[in-house]
Amino acid sequence: MIPISYYLILSAIVFLTGVVGVLIRRNIIVILLSVELMLNATNINFVAFSDHLQDLGGQVFVFFALTVAAAEVAVGLAIIIALHRSRSTINVEEFNLLKW
Repeated sequence: MIPISYYLILSAIVFLTGVVGVLIRRNIIVILLSVELMLNATNINFVAFSDHLQDLGGQVFVFFALTVAAAEVAVGLAIIIALHRSRSTINVEEFNLLKW
């Protein structure tokens, strides 16, 4: 049996990778994928604690979270395609639609 601390360390590494990706990268697709990494890090925690506590509630919640994440990616990619068609770039520094 794998100790829960291993899952937590893996989740922290995946989450930090996502945070670094969001903060450092300027490509909007990479930022979207980094957000998905952070979401999957939380899913690892849910499954780890679900297994540790012998409760299936966490695994069921992950199932719903993955469904919402799939819809989020579809909407995000549609927005990225629309931005690319209107601006011909996916660099976030060149977008000023929501800036003051």
